[in-house]
Amino acid sequence: MVLFALEVKVMLSGEVPYWLAFNKAPGIGPKRFYKLVEVFGDARTAWEADVKELAGVIGKKIATDLVSFRRNLSLEEEVEQVEKVGCKLLLATDHNYPPLLKKIIDPPPVLYYKGEFRPEDQMTVAVIGSRRATPSGLATAMELAADLAVQGITVVSGLARGIDSAAHRGALAVKGGRTIAVLGCGIDRIYPPENKELMEKITFNGVVCSEFPLGTRPFPGNFPARNRVISGLSLGVTVVEAAEDSGSLITVEFALEQGREVFAIPGPIDRQGSKGPHRLIKQGAKLVEEVNDILETLNLPFLSAEEL
Repeated sequence: MVLFALEVKVMLSGEVPYWLAFNKAPGIGPKRFYKLVEVFGDARTAWEADVKELAGVIGKKIATDLVSFRRNLSLEEEVEQVEKVGCKLLLATDHNYPPLLKKIIDPPPVLYYKGEFRPEDQMTVAVIGSRRATPSGLATAMELAADLAVQGITVVSGLARGIDSAAHRGALAVKGGRTIAVLGCGIDRIYPPENKELMEKITFNGVVCSEFPLGTRPFPGNFPARNRVISGLSLGVTVVEAAEDSGSLITVEFALEQGREVFAIPGPIDRQGSKGPHRLIKQGAKLVEEVNDILETLNLPFLSAEEL
């Protein structure tokens, strides 16, 4: 199938409604969805299969739940909701789907997004860290993100409070700087609410995206899946501040599974937020003192002041 951000008016003529429906169906998820498409040939045929056929692929319990779910779901209303929200869609089979993300195991079947993915967004580095960041941690995240943006690198983060927000702001502070925000909720939700203005700014200079269906609330269980997408979109992941039990370290685990580079910025030894980065450095993460430490590891060119 040809992949592109589809106009709502043509969505009902193809596979899109069925991808949206499966993306919303409880108990399916990317792995089972791709298995269904593999067995039945396409999403529509899988959606219309009877419970016995479905049970042979996904088990009786999930098949029964799916048949019950689809009785109460209007495909037309799902498409109309996308139009109402004003977001765009990418299916994992679309040619505009982010190439790095497409390479991970079972990539999100659907990306809901606002803004615009560009070819230059293939040079990406995630900057993540604690929600309860220190002032110096916030300043470091902003400075690093700005330095990356100056070098033409798109900064990826999760729009959370603390380091994530600072990273987005740092990238946007640079003329032409780009950033991608990955949400742990539906793209029609604003979380945290104080980032409404930041979210809007990102749509003009990057992308806000989510794999979650419209209306999905920011449940804690959503964020590991969001973290998988953050690392999946990135060539490398940089941790600025993080406690030893920080969710940022989940992102690092995904990054390692996906074959991405891991970077960490050291901090004062008596600071809780330094424990995560220091542990990562002990385990082999690249220590970062300046942006060139990242660029060299990723084999990306460093542009001098004269070249910029």
